[in-house]
Amino acid sequence: HFVMLIWSIFLHFRGSPCAFSTAAQQRSTGDECGPEEPSEEPKHPLSDCALEHKAIKLEEQVRDLTVSRYRKALADSENVRRRTQKFVEDAKLFGIQSFCRDLVEVADILEKTAESAAGQAGPSDPNPTLKKIYEGLSLIEAKLQSVFAKHGLQKMNPVGGRYDPYDHEIICHVPAEGMQPGTVALVTQDGYKLHGRTIRHALVGVAVEAQDRRLRK
Repeated sequence: HFVMLIWSIFLHFRGSPCAFSTAAQQRSTGDECGPEEPSEEPKHPLSDCALEHKAIKLEEQVRDLTVSRYRKALADSENVRRRTQKFVEDAKLFGIQSFCRDLVEVADILEKTAESAAGQAGPSDPNPTLKKIYEGLSLIEAKLQSVFAKHGLQKMNPVGGRYDPYDHEIICHVPAEGMQPGTVALVTQDGYKLHGRTIRHALVGVAVEAQDRRLRK
């Protein structure tokens, strides 16, 4: 029985050669293919959505930067335009400043001459010529002040007002008789303003308390 079992197994394998060839085919296939090459690591590129979002963000940053620079340039240009316009306006208004300083000295001489003529042409003096000279000088002085006012040149009238170092220059102190201390009591030389800008300070005496009175030359 044992011999017959061996024989039947032999006949079975002999009739089915696939069983022996399968392992061989697998070995030959493995030999033909050779060692497997290592596969490349999979890449993970940014998705289209992420790229689009990044592009939109960059566009917004560029647009914001462009707008910011444009606004700054526009503001700088406007500031330059305003400064230039202010410079031109000031040049028109104050271009005659030095000329006005010279004219007010002429006005001082004219005023003092008129005052001197007025003192000599009093009621007791029957000289009509001196009286006409005084009247003529008074008319010239009034006309000159009118021309000054037309061009923005104004004489200050600080008597009774508070002392202002931007408009006045103290030359002496006087007793505050009936006046508040610190107010202008007298003017020895008129001050002038051109369009609100002081071009000559008024020389004044300021009232002080009697015990604090002091003279300055």
